[in-house]
Amino acid sequence: MKKKVAIAAVALVLVLGTLLLPVGGEARSATGDKEKGMDLSSEPATKPAQPLRLLFIHHSVGGQLLADPGPDQELSPSIHVTHPNGGGLRKALEAEGYEVNEASYGSVVGDKTDLFDWLPKFQRDMDKVLRVTFNDRMYTGDEKNRIVMFKSCYPNSRFVDMGEAPGTPGGPTLTVWNAKATLTALLEEFKKHPDTLFVYLTAPPNAPKYGAEPLVKVVARKAMGKPTTDETMASQASLSRVFNNWVKSPEGWLKDYPLRNVVAFDFYDELTDGGASNFLRYPTGKGDDSHPARPGQQKATAAFVPFLNRAVHRAGLVP
Repeated sequence: MKKKVAIAAVALVLVLGTLLLPVGGEARSATGDKEKGMDLSSEPATKPAQPLRLLFIHHSVGGQLLADPGPDQELSPSIHVTHPNGGGLRKALEAEGYEVNEASYGSVVGDKTDLFDWLPKFQRDMDKVLRVTFNDRMYTGDEKNRIVMFKSCYPNSRFVDMGEAPGTPGGPTLTVWNAKATLTALLEEFKKHPDTLFVYLTAPPNAPKYGAEPLVKVVARKAMGKPTTDETMASQASLSRVFNNWVKSPEGWLKDYPLRNVVAFDFYDELTDGGASNFLRYPTGKGDDSHPARPGQQKATAAFVPFLNRAVHRAGLVP
């Protein structure tokens, strides 16, 4: 009798699954072991004594970070004047004397910003990177960008696993070791341009909630012994914390780099409230959209401006 009841229960679940009954949830908001980043406190946080040209290579989250808060007003895809999620970084940087340039979707420099895109981009198009003013528009004279900011978007926080050391710079599988390998290979390119400051912003975290999925998939996953969606997301978030800790740690990415023209800003850590979670603490939509809301973007702006000023002084870009 019990066996018949169990079979009937399974059959009912499968029937509901075939009807695509949606289920959703929230991944476990595990906290992260925060690693201290490079100590720039000995450098002044004062604005540079002279204007500096700056390029930010980004996609949607970066465009919203730069934009002022307000209704969506875009100049091109992912380059906004105002946006509801606006962090106000462009105006904050301009107030410090920086000339802010951007490259995003649809341009040679701005297209393709995943982790494994950076190495071929900087190897192939560094001259364009240093001369970009807006997407494919370039300085026509001797002017160059003295600062290059670059970041990948939140899908680059969805690590598959640790992978195997020493990793492969070209990936393509997003493992922690492959990501380490590609950033390490980048340093050889940056070393060729000691008078340019390269600022890597870690990829933002993912939202903790996930949208509806058919119940049949949930049942099938359980039956095959595969991890649930929240278990997968928790693993991805934990691996992101491991990778980003390595990026910013004095004993990590830049440990043996001899120059002062590369720094890492832990955007991921800012948006997780400094390790309060491994997930985005400022999601949008119904809590399942990984584009950070305005408070998170503004929080990152407040931290980034003095960080950049200190990095500029450390790199010796101004007297």
